[in-house]
Amino acid sequence: MREEEYKRLVEEIRNCTKCRLHATRKNPVPGEGPLDADIMLVGEAPGKREDELGRPFVGRAGELLNALLGLAGLRREDVYITNVVKCRPPGNRDPREDEIAACLPYLIRQIQIIAPKVIVALGRHAGRTLYSLAGKKWPGIKRAHGRAIPARIAGVSVTLYATYHPAAALYNPELRSVLEEDFRKLPSIIGGGRRGKSLLDFF
Repeated sequence: MREEEYKRLVEEIRNCTKCRLHATRKNPVPGEGPLDADIMLVGEAPGKREDELGRPFVGRAGELLNALLGLAGLRREDVYITNVVKCRPPGNRDPREDEIAACLPYLIRQIQIIAPKVIVALGRHAGRTLYSLAGKKWPGIKRAHGRAIPARIAGVSVTLYATYHPAAALYNPELRSVLEEDFRKLPSIIGGGRRGKSLLDFF
């Protein structure tokens, strides 16, 4: 039942024309990962490489994300990964409000289908969107990052956890240590898991 519902959702996303982004995309990027994942990671929008392959976080930011997951004792295949917006904004610009609104029903259904225990918001757009869905005021990424809060989104009780988008650390290397520390906290939030290594072990 869950698998069939998810297949229908993916097909809807692949055929979606609800906003302007469908006109410039190569491939929509629904998301990937186990449908019974305890952890869902939600980014902002696909980039160039994601648009080419139809998969989330497969560019340089994806390589960093994989390493960060390792710090939390997690593998990429342990988590479900998606974005707020399923198609790439031209030039990797920020998604616009109407584009986020058009895609929001898809994210809500993903949360309902997967019913994760923890949702990790990657970046300010994902954080603001998920806080809004939870009926909570977004304090900004500087205040929200590294904080776990109880929330209820689309009827699903979750722990909502925000951090910076991995791409931000590519442009601002000082954020790498912040991201590292935020991901090191994940084992205690999800209820166990080993302590990860240093990012120096991955790069």
